[in-house]
Amino acid sequence: MLLKGKNRRSSLLANTTRIKCASSYWLLLFVRAEVSDTVDMSRPMYCDRLDIPLPDKPYRDVLTDAEESLKQKEKGPWSQLSREEKIALYRLSFCQTYAEMKKPTGEWKTVIGGIFFFVGFTGLVVWWQRIYVYPPRPRTFDPEWQAMQLQRMLDMRVNPIQGFSAKWDYEKGQWK
Repeated sequence: MLLKGKNRRSSLLANTTRIKCASSYWLLLFVRAEVSDTVDMSRPMYCDRLDIPLPDKPYRDVLTDAEESLKQKEKGPWSQLSREEKIALYRLSFCQTYAEMKKPTGEWKTVIGGIFFFVGFTGLVVWWQRIYVYPPRPRTFDPEWQAMQLQRMLDMRVNPIQGFSAKWDYEKGQWK
């Protein structure tokens, strides 16, 4: 299907944009990611981070009338503010407290569950291979066969100086 006019040009522009992104970032080489809007880093931004205790701007910029009156009340003595008003003022400036930021996420449970899943799956694959893929064990691994082989080596007096035969007492019929 051939595109004509403006549609063809915009499609070509979109494809070249994807190619430029993919060529400039090797990770995006195989990913069809859309280019997101740029963020003006010169403007103040809000972020909750442990290493940045005071963000550039407050959490809430647009305030209601009640919040505006609370902000005016903030300029006075803090001893006249109730506990709830202090918390509300804090929540106007910050989204989370340090305790909330440090709170564990519980992600370790997902990680441990994933590890157990993959270990279990690997165990099932190994079990399946032992039953259906590998040949049966050779008869030479059986204890009866090994006992017969040992008796044969003793009867042949194999390595009588330092080997099996040196440790076997032929007169008593037992190990020395």
